[in-house]
Amino acid sequence: MEFGIKDLIDILIVGALLFYLYRLMKNSGTISLFYGVFFFIIIWVMAAEIFDMKLTGTILDKFMSIGLIILVILFQDQIKRFLIDIGSRGRLKSLKRLFHHGEQEENTYHGLVMAVVYACMSMSKSKTGALICFQRKVPLDDYEKTGDIIDADINTRLIENIFFKNSPLHDGAMIIARRRIMSVGCILPVSHDMNLPKHLGLRHRAALGMSQASDAVCVVVSEETGNISIAKDGVMTTQITSTDLEKHLSRIFID
Repeated sequence: MEFGIKDLIDILIVGALLFYLYRLMKNSGTISLFYGVFFFIIIWVMAAEIFDMKLTGTILDKFMSIGLIILVILFQDQIKRFLIDIGSRGRLKSLKRLFHHGEQEENTYHGLVMAVVYACMSMSKSKTGALICFQRKVPLDDYEKTGDIIDADINTRLIENIFFKNSPLHDGAMIIARRRIMSVGCILPVSHDMNLPKHLGLRHRAALGMSQASDAVCVVVSEETGNISIAKDGVMTTQITSTDLEKHLSRIFID
């Protein structure tokens, strides 16, 4: 049996898909399930293809047909994110910005970024709790519907008023998408990551959970300490400065 260029390409494609799935599962906190599924696939391939064990192979074949449906149900958020990332037009947007990204548009983005930064710094000083979620490639329509749709311009004073302690919407999350405040008082998925420090509250767990379930970036202002944290790709970074916050948000708004 000869090993040709087609076999090499086949191995590279499978390897790339497995690596991407590994990274996606690791960020979403489901890496243990990935290891379990990967181990089962190895056993299935060895029994059915390598050792030609007909009885074991037949049983595993039947289990795989049912198991695929179960995996789709269990990992529907990760699969959705995977397909959106593959079909993303990010590169086309980058080319468009290269030719059409003018000074006026850049100033507009900077103004939106600074409106959020000023609001977060003000709430940090007054120790006003806040949770702001920024949509990237993965749509957050389902989460927007859990709150009140306002579809408003990004404004420092509006953000501060929404998260004011006596406001009825201050406990929920604000979702910013398409450079607008789309919804407030939203309910986000909560992370059950045991490695998250215990002194971080529900807002931080919701921010981390959202960054695991999607590619969204979440900013948290602590009500206890006033510290600003950011959750991105399943990783929580605490006590960030205004300069760091501006850099993170600039990348989001330009995209």
